[in-house]
Amino acid sequence: MSDLKVLSIIGTRPEAIKMAPLVRLLGKTAGVQSTLALTAQHREMLDQVLQLFGLRASHDLDIMRPEQSLTHITARALEGLERIIAAEVPDLVLVQGDTTTTFAGALAAFYHRVAVGHVEAGLRTGDRYAPFPEEINRRLNGVLSELHFAPTSAARDNLLAENPPPEQVHVTGNTVIDALRTTVRPHFCFADPALVSVDFAANRVLLVEAHRRENLGEPLEQICGALVDLLSRFDDLRLVFPVHRNPGVRRTVYRFLGDHPRALLLDPLDPLSFHNLMARAHLVLTDSGGIQEEAPSLGRPVLVLRRVTERPEAVRAGTALLAGTSRQHIVELATHLLTDDEAYRGMARAVNPYGDGRASERIRDHILHYFGRLPSPPEPFTPLD
Repeated sequence: MSDLKVLSIIGTRPEAIKMAPLVRLLGKTAGVQSTLALTAQHREMLDQVLQLFGLRASHDLDIMRPEQSLTHITARALEGLERIIAAEVPDLVLVQGDTTTTFAGALAAFYHRVAVGHVEAGLRTGDRYAPFPEEINRRLNGVLSELHFAPTSAARDNLLAENPPPEQVHVTGNTVIDALRTTVRPHFCFADPALVSVDFAANRVLLVEAHRRENLGEPLEQICGALVDLLSRFDDLRLVFPVHRNPGVRRTVYRFLGDHPRALLLDPLDPLSFHNLMARAHLVLTDSGGIQEEAPSLGRPVLVLRRVTERPEAVRAGTALLAGTSRQHIVELATHLLTDDEAYRGMARAVNPYGDGRASERIRDHILHYFGRLPSPPEPFTPLD
């Protein structure tokens, strides 16, 4: 029997973090020929992840250009990935999440009649413009994919409501929890002198990550105003904010916080540094989807800086609160957690609904079973009570 050819496509840093454990595992699996292709929507940040996990790409499109539109990104990714798929002739194309690369990769595979496996499938907000354009990318991938790897039972239910064949929908847990098992280290030493200088014992560190397209402008100004208020209210609070490279994000953040003595503004961190920083933070505020999954694994309460989330499991489990982008509301919720020890401990100890570190194994085994290489599929992921 010939090797099963699997082509994994990655474009951004979040995709790379979540795909890295799976790509590494496939590369070590007998009977599987694993190939990695990049669109490089995120260039420097993507390269950091690949280096961390020891991954090498066979194809690199390097599509990004300054100030290009979603249309240009989609067109360049689609054209480049079509050539790669035609050259590789894979049995399966793997894509992850909700980026433009994800959609373009699935569409290019469909055009070549190649099966698509969607990692982290089934996330939905119900609002086609929030997050934008990710919500529509997810829905389109739900139509294009043959194998849907849902991280949770709620994501599975979202998919089943859209009527794919039920036998193609699998609950696996989220591969980001697999990645955290590699990156978080008890005695990790930061390379950045600014982070080395942070006294995590004497200060409660507020870790912030905010960059989403729909939060640019007034919403981000409200968020930054809330951070200023919190620093004024709590003398022991230290803010650490790795600021996204988007010029609109940087202008706003530095205007509000650039001169504050207890606000440490950094360039985006490599995953190793960021995960270990998150493990030492007291409270996390973010509009990032992945951090909503990562922080609960580390016992860190999360305030979600969005009005809706496609990850409601964290809210239901009590590991996250939906804070929105209102300055007043963010300050109220954060103040409650910073002054009420019982409320804080309740969130910190809540059960993480997103994974047990074995999602990559389940996905690999589902792939092998789909192609007749394993007699039975693995058991689905079920969170511990």
